[in-house]
Amino acid sequence: METKKLSAAAAGLIWFGAAVSVVEIITGTLFAPLDWEKGLTAIILGHIIGGALFYFAGLIGAQTGRSAMQTVQLSFGERGSVLFSGANVLQLIGWTAIMIFTGAQIAAALTQHLWGGVSQLMWSLIIGGLIVVWLLSGVRHFNRVQVIVLGALFLITLWLSTKVFGGGATVQTDAQAMGFGLAVELAAIMPLSWLPLVSDYTRNAESPKKVTFAAAAAYFVTSSWMYTLGLAAALFTGQSDIAQILLYSGLGIAGILIVVLSTVTTTFLDAYSAGVSYHAISQRFSENAVAITVTLLGTVLAATLPVNRFEHFLLFIGSVFAPMIAVQMADYFVLKRRAAASIDWISLALWLAGFFLYRILIEWQTPLGSTLPVMLATFVLTLLVRKALPGKIQGA
Repeated sequence: METKKLSAAAAGLIWFGAAVSVVEIITGTLFAPLDWEKGLTAIILGHIIGGALFYFAGLIGAQTGRSAMQTVQLSFGERGSVLFSGANVLQLIGWTAIMIFTGAQIAAALTQHLWGGVSQLMWSLIIGGLIVVWLLSGVRHFNRVQVIVLGALFLITLWLSTKVFGGGATVQTDAQAMGFGLAVELAAIMPLSWLPLVSDYTRNAESPKKVTFAAAAAYFVTSSWMYTLGLAAALFTGQSDIAQILLYSGLGIAGILIVVLSTVTTTFLDAYSAGVSYHAISQRFSENAVAITVTLLGTVLAATLPVNRFEHFLLFIGSVFAPMIAVQMADYFVLKRRAAASIDWISLALWLAGFFLYRILIEWQTPLGSTLPVMLATFVLTLLVRKALPGKIQGA
C-alpha cells in the first residue's frame, strides 16, 4: 500500500499544532526580567537559529525519504545511531510526561476556579486518553475534526493575545535575573528539541523543499508567537502563572480548551515519533503500539511525579542533539556522504567534542547562547577532520 504524501498545507497544520503549547508560553514568561525589547530580540534570534536547524534537519529526511533516526545512520552508522535513537525515545517519554503534567495542572487550577474542581489526576487521565485517540486517527490524515480543533485553537489563542497585549508594562524588570545569552538559548532549544523528530513527518513530503519550508515556517512563527505571548503576559498582566493569565483574559471554559487541545496536539507528535525512533532500534513492536505505550507511561509519570521544572531538561536536549545535527549537516550538504560503517567512530568522536563544548558554553553564557557556537565549531571540525582523513577506516 502506497504511503499518502504529505502536502505543504498539512505540514503547516501539523507544526502549528505542535507549537501552540502552554509549555512554550510558560517558557516565554521566563524572559520577563530582560524587559520587552531585549526579551523579544532574544526570542526572535533564538528561533532564527533553531528554526534554520529545524529546516535543514527536515530537508535531509524529505530528500532521502528516511525517518529522523534513519538519517542519523548516514553519519553515525546503523549501530552508532542507536545511541541517539535511545536518547530520543527517553527525551520523548520525558516530554510526554512534562506536557501532560503541565496541561493537567493548569486545567485543574482553572476548573477549581470555575466549578470547584476536577483533580489533576483526572485531567492527566483525560489528556492521556485524548492523545491515544489522536494517535489512532493517524498522523497524516487531517480529517475535518482535526482541522476544526486546530481552527478553534487558533481563534482562542488569537483572543488570548488581544487581551494580553491590551495593557501596558506593569512589572519592574531585572536584566541580571537572566542573561541575554541564556534567553537566546532557551528560545533556540524549543525548535532544536524537534530535530530528532521532524524527518518522521517530512520523509513523506510531496515536494521536499516546499513541505520542509512550510513545516519550519509554521513552527517558527507559531513558537515565536507563544514565547512572545508568555513574555507579554508576564510584563503586561503581572502574572507568570498560566492559569491566572487565562483567567485574566476572560478565558474560563475556553481556557480549558486551549490548555487541553494544545497539550494533545503537541504531545501527540512526541509519542508518535517515539514509536518511529524505537523502530530504528528494533521492529519487534509497531510504531503506533510504542507510541501508545509511551503515552501511557508519560501519563503515569505525570500523575505520580512533579515534572513541572524543565529548563535543565531543555539544556540537556540541546547538548545532545545540536552537535549531532551539525555532524549530519556537514556530511550531507557539504561532504555528500550518504553511507557510514556500522559504527562511525569519527562521527561519534566529533559529536562528543561538541557535547562537551556545549556543556562548557552553558556555564559561560555567550551573547548568542550555546547552540550557534557549538554548531559552527562542530560543523567546521567535521569538515577539517574528514578532509584530513579521507582514506582512514571510519567504522567497525
